[in-house]
Amino acid sequence: MALSRKREKELKRLREAASDLWDDQKDVLENASRVVREASRQAAQVGREEVAPRVKDAIDHSVRPVLASGVAAGRSVADTAKDKFARDVLPSVSSALASAIAVLEVAKDPRVREALSRAGKLGTQFTSKTVVAPARHTGPGRYILIGVGLVALAGVAYAAWQTLRADDELWVTDDSDEPLPAPPTPATT
Repeated sequence: MALSRKREKELKRLREAASDLWDDQKDVLENASRVVREASRQAAQVGREEVAPRVKDAIDHSVRPVLASGVAAGRSVADTAKDKFARDVLPSVSSALASAIAVLEVAKDPRVREALSRAGKLGTQFTSKTVVAPARHTGPGRYILIGVGLVALAGVAYAAWQTLRADDELWVTDDSDEPLPAPPTPATT
């Protein structure tokens, strides 16, 4: 297919323009690559010099004290629970076990077994009617206790949330250097 000279010149100019454009794009991409590398290096340096010390300071002054107080409170609760368990629960459990063992020992005595069997026989002679246990009614006390428990649980959850939330907004200082305007004085007439 033969092209006219005019078309060949236009195509040659278009190829040259495309080649120039491609060379310009390569230069732009190389410059952009250099800028990105330098920005990355600067960001890393700012991170090491500015951000890391601030994060470390925030951890040292905010997180560690809260964590330490939480651990101390946990230890205190654990110690109190251990003391209560040793002082209140263990004696009650050991007393109940001792009572159960004593009852078992007494039940092994043949005289007690004979007395129980006689009492059982006498009981069957006197009971001619079947005794029906009254129906058990649940009163409002159960629901009141459940409500109180839920309110207490909500209070504990709210206290924990207040303790563990970030209070950064509470310590923001006013950056303006302008003094506050004085209140207007009443005009005398």
